[in-house]
Amino acid sequence: MFNLFLKDKQGSIKRAFITCFVCLSLVSSWRSFADYEEGVDAVLNGDFETAYVEFLIEAEKGLDLAQYNLSILYYSGQGVEINLEEAFKWSFSAASQGHVAAMFNLASLYYNGFGVEKSSQSTVEWYGRAARGGHPEAAYRLALMKFEADQIPEDLVEAHAWANQAIYNNYGEAPALLSRIEERLSPKKLSAAKRLFARWQITGVGQTDSVMD
Repeated sequence: MFNLFLKDKQGSIKRAFITCFVCLSLVSSWRSFADYEEGVDAVLNGDFETAYVEFLIEAEKGLDLAQYNLSILYYSGQGVEINLEEAFKWSFSAASQGHVAAMFNLASLYYNGFGVEKSSQSTVEWYGRAARGGHPEAAYRLALMKFEADQIPEDLVEAHAWANQAIYNNYGEAPALLSRIEERLSPKKLSAAKRLFARWQITGVGQTDSVMD
């Protein structure tokens, strides 16, 4: 659930394991932020110490992109010592400004209890926000949690709807999960799940309760 990617100088990919982090967004339209741009260049050149300094400058000014990238450096320990509390702090700051990938990361921190007390309620809240913002893996994670009763009560109807949402947003593992869910759904519940997903397309993703009509 927590994959983190940073590009090194040669453009190859370094992966640091945990469960559920997304890749670092490096190229942006915020070219007016000179310090942030220098941080991006530093990452591309494998100079994470400089990237940390430059991202910190813009993060403290409130730039969500810098806050998001800074949280990844704190999480991965590249350019700075690993500090999960700081990773949480900056993920929360970026997520609170509407940065969708940061919302996903924040949910993953709550899920694992990294840098913050574990909270299933906050996990679901932030995965939900990210999924409503179009993050495909967030929808998949919600589906999986509801399917496996992982930290939350089982809800196969909502699990099916979230899996469909992940498929809608082209998440590759979602079709297999959908099939697993459907194996456990009665015809009546399957119909309810399909109606729920259809309703979301009108009222907003995740905005209605699963119902059995």
